[in-house]
Amino acid sequence: MRFRDRAQAGRKLAERLRARSEAGALPDPVVLALPRGGVAVAREVARALGAPLDVVVVRKIGAPFQEEYGLGAIAGDDPPLFDKAALHDLGLTEDDLASVVKRERAELHRRTRRYRHGRPAPDLHGRTAIVVDDGLATGSTARAALRHVRSRGPVRTVLAVPVGAPEAVEALRGEADEVICLHRPSSFTAVGVWYDDFEQLTDDEVVRALTHH
Repeated sequence: MRFRDRAQAGRKLAERLRARSEAGALPDPVVLALPRGGVAVAREVARALGAPLDVVVVRKIGAPFQEEYGLGAIAGDDPPLFDKAALHDLGLTEDDLASVVKRERAELHRRTRRYRHGRPAPDLHGRTAIVVDDGLATGSTARAALRHVRSRGPVRTVLAVPVGAPEAVEALRGEADEVICLHRPSSFTAVGVWYDDFEQLTDDEVVRALTHH
């Protein structure tokens, strides 16, 4: 299973979620996208469910020598969630990453302000929070997002993605009431491999999606 782009992946995901909604499994839903890529997927889900769309901004904590090598993630003002095994393998401590965490926290706050335009975060009490991203590789950012969202009092938490590494999907089942993943290829490699068009979204595109969904 491949996807043409994030919008098409979102429509496919929306079909599955609409069926769950019709079965009564998603009472009073709120769709929460992980920017940037997750927003284009989540917009289709929110449209299909007639649900509000918002964001949960998460930042990966990269290794000092290689930013793409994720060692953890942060969401909101929550403490960082570190991959203890990865830290140990590299001979690093949490204190070694303090400056990285500080920088990523500042960027997280900048993006949150930019995307929300002063709007408060939605009240999740008693609602179904559907966390959406464009895919799961290691699952570290999704785990941080889910823990942050769960702390805000939803009655049910669902993680929904078009594609994910099988081990990441399984590892996250304990973090949400339900995990929905359309495609779990055994030879996963990277999220972008499963999309024909995987262009990065800009901040402006995220803001437009949130205001015109």
